[in-house]
Amino acid sequence: MKFYIFGLIIGLLCIIGILLIVALFTKKNYGLVREIVINQTKPDVFNYILLLRNQDNFSVWSRKDPEMIKGLLGTDGTVGAVSTWESKMKDVGKGEQEIKKIQDLYRIDFELRFIKPFASTSKAWFETSTVNRTTTKVKWGFSGKMKYPLNLMLLTMDMEKLMAKDFEDGLNKLKEILEK
Repeated sequence: MKFYIFGLIIGLLCIIGILLIVALFTKKNYGLVREIVINQTKPDVFNYILLLRNQDNFSVWSRKDPEMIKGLLGTDGTVGAVSTWESKMKDVGKGEQEIKKIQDLYRIDFELRFIKPFASTSKAWFETSTVNRTTTKVKWGFSGKMKYPLNLMLLTMDMEKLMAKDFEDGLNKLKEILEK
């Protein structure tokens, strides 16, 4: 009986050891980018997405929970402004988004700090580019890094499956709002 338990413990330790070795060679970075063309001028599009309160209008996550508690710290549309959210829905959770950098009429960089259901920090951004005088391309990106050994989860997590549809739905809603 002791030999069986000892063998089980050794086997379990070997499996854990193998997983830790695999995690050393597993990617740590993840990301996703989606884009859409909107029939609106670049200043109109940029100035709309710059405001954190406007993102509630097209964000899939904001629309999932109408009872979500939202807050805004600082001056909306400026570096340092922070939007906060807290939802009882597990896939929305609790967190905050801070505007970290603004390149006028081109790019807005954010830091996303997720608190619940798990703590993590990621980067997000919007870029706008002129297609023609009355049409603008919007790119929405998201990236992050998982620390060792949690990066092992990236072997089974597919960001395309997990988030692409939400980004596409959000961009389609943004287009709908801005083209009214």
